[in-house]
Amino acid sequence: MFLKTKSKKDEISGVRFINGVVHFNSVKLNVHCFETDGVLIDTGSRTLAEEFKPFLEQADVDQVVITHAHEDHNGGANYLQNERGLPIFMNEMTIDECVRKADYPFYRKFFWGARRPFSAKPIGETFHSRSAEWSVIPTPGHAKDHLAFLNKETGQLFSGDLYVHPKTKLILRDESIPTIINSIEKTLQYDFGEMFCCHAGYVKDGRMALQKKLAYLQELREETLSLREKGYGAREIHSRLFTKKYPITLFSFGEWNSMHIIRSIINEGKE
Repeated sequence: MFLKTKSKKDEISGVRFINGVVHFNSVKLNVHCFETDGVLIDTGSRTLAEEFKPFLEQADVDQVVITHAHEDHNGGANYLQNERGLPIFMNEMTIDECVRKADYPFYRKFFWGARRPFSAKPIGETFHSRSAEWSVIPTPGHAKDHLAFLNKETGQLFSGDLYVHPKTKLILRDESIPTIINSIEKTLQYDFGEMFCCHAGYVKDGRMALQKKLAYLQELREETLSLREKGYGAREIHSRLFTKKYPITLFSFGEWNSMHIIRSIINEGKE
């Protein structure tokens, strides 16, 4: 198989986690899942099944919670449900989607595999682990069903794909920068310190990291709108603000593209 995979396990502040990497030519993608206090947060992808299997088999958990329905986050849900009988909880708006056969572009199936169907229950506004109460924070933008989870006992935030990188350069076609800004602002109203990101991994000062990302996105929005007011079109603004080309844009046939950042900002409030 042309796709190469590897993984690494670690433990920080009472949170066990595994980071899996898929690599093809110049494109390298990664994803984490986390275990803490009897809860498994996200499940990795189908292509990482063999890498993640020992970690998932040994995980001392009573339940699984999913940050959002993308295939790199719920690819192991079918295995955990059928082999370990674990209950799975997620945003109710995509539960019906996950019961059906995976339906997303070929390149995503190539990198992450075809997610097998599984059933889940609505997670609600809070949930309990063995020794803590958790807040469920709706954080749409990257995905309509995106959630972040805050352990109110430890102050640890599990941010899914809300953070990923301090300076966003690419987004999916359906993502919205203005909505992500709103979600970060909402999350910063909560009391948290450490952050566990499904792609960046452990971030010691999660609050500062999210504040920096928020400032970057706000500045990017201001620059985009300023250029728009001066009469520049979306493509002209894009060429001024984003000069680097990324291999994933070609591989994804444009589904991942910095142009979507510009368009989501320009289209804010039109719908």
